[in-house]
Amino acid sequence: MAEKKKVIKRLKTMYPLRGLVDKMFEKAVEYSHEGKPVAWCMVNWWGGDSLLRAMDVACIYPEDYGAVCAAAGVAQTYLERCNSDGFPDHICGYARNCLGYASLMKAQGGIPAGAPMGGMPKPSLLVGSGYFCDTRFKWFQALGRYMDAPLWLLEMPHPGVPESLGKDSEKYIIRFMVEELKKFVAFLERSLGKKMDWDRLDEIVSDTIEMNRVWWEVNELRKVKPCPVHSRDFWSCMPAALYQAGDPKETTILYKNMYDEVKGMIDRGEAAVPNEKFRLAFAELPPWHSLGFFDNLAERGWNCVVESWAYHPPQFIDLSQYKDPLERVARHTFQYFAGFFKHAHEAGEELGYFGYPYIEYVKNYKCDGFLAHPLLTCRTATNHLMYVQDRLMQKLKVPSLFMEGDIIDYTLFNPDEVLRKADAFEEAMLHYRDVRKKEGLDW
Repeated sequence: MAEKKKVIKRLKTMYPLRGLVDKMFEKAVEYSHEGKPVAWCMVNWWGGDSLLRAMDVACIYPEDYGAVCAAAGVAQTYLERCNSDGFPDHICGYARNCLGYASLMKAQGGIPAGAPMGGMPKPSLLVGSGYFCDTRFKWFQALGRYMDAPLWLLEMPHPGVPESLGKDSEKYIIRFMVEELKKFVAFLERSLGKKMDWDRLDEIVSDTIEMNRVWWEVNELRKVKPCPVHSRDFWSCMPAALYQAGDPKETTILYKNMYDEVKGMIDRGEAAVPNEKFRLAFAELPPWHSLGFFDNLAERGWNCVVESWAYHPPQFIDLSQYKDPLERVARHTFQYFAGFFKHAHEAGEELGYFGYPYIEYVKNYKCDGFLAHPLLTCRTATNHLMYVQDRLMQKLKVPSLFMEGDIIDYTLFNPDEVLRKADAFEEAMLHYRDVRKKEGLDW
């Protein structure tokens, strides 16, 4: 039987960016064999990544590896192992995949057989993060059942919208973050037995900020109708920036190549989904095990033109006046976190990060609908979705479709149920196009 033709037009420049993930895991295995330091890290939105790389530590990310395992169809083995060790099946799918993997690693005395991308070698360091999610706070601590590695937890204040805009709030937040980073440097120097290369760090931080500037510009091009970049390509090339999968200077070149390809598509009037009928925003985490499902939606003319804000780079701000690389790291990371807060406050919206960004996205990307993916195993990426649904309808007259599932466990995702709702949702999107026109909205 002939393979079904893929509907979504994939970017050629996406492939080398996606390939950086393979190289990231390959490098970690090489470092492990050579006796060099390897860190298992939680995504920290560049809060600690540059420091680790300046110290020549190979960094890999169990959250990213969870997505790899789900896409490769092997995650269920690790999930079942995690369950058999007594962890509840409603905790974070990334955590369950990682804990099950670590359990098998301990039992087999090394990288588990059949691990995709060569597997994650045993870490020299664990770098956790208190950003956003309570599971992430305890997850790396729980790895102590299976391995003995020093753990550092990166922290960042989480102010609300009004609190972040108070007098001197940002000054105190940045001061706190810089002090935390200084302590992290001291921890790395003690653990690795060498000093920080501050010149190298300064270069990496500047390159990282430039990398994210270019990546942000690529996503700005997606506002064009028809949209030249589907969310599938975003998810494929996003890890290059989010996880600093390669040298940021070289990664910047790859994103510039992508910018040129996308700009060329715009000039030729080409779209990621031929005959784009409906433009959708997607939230939050995708079903990594079933990304091919988006081709089924693309067959109907559905183009996912923007997605989860937490995986987008921050809007660029010039940080060149700050000479301390730690302060630039702190300000860059905090800009990612709070970059929408001022606009949210002006709009009278108080849920400034997981809520308000979608109001801007849907309006600026001219979306017909909001496709939400509530997850059984992730409160952080789920608890705001009903709020977003309400605000989009109240403010922009844009309807929402919910498709329940999970990032890792494919048994919790039912694509047929979503397709059964598709006709009715299309009718709703068409209806609210007329409503928006009557109310003076421009799409």
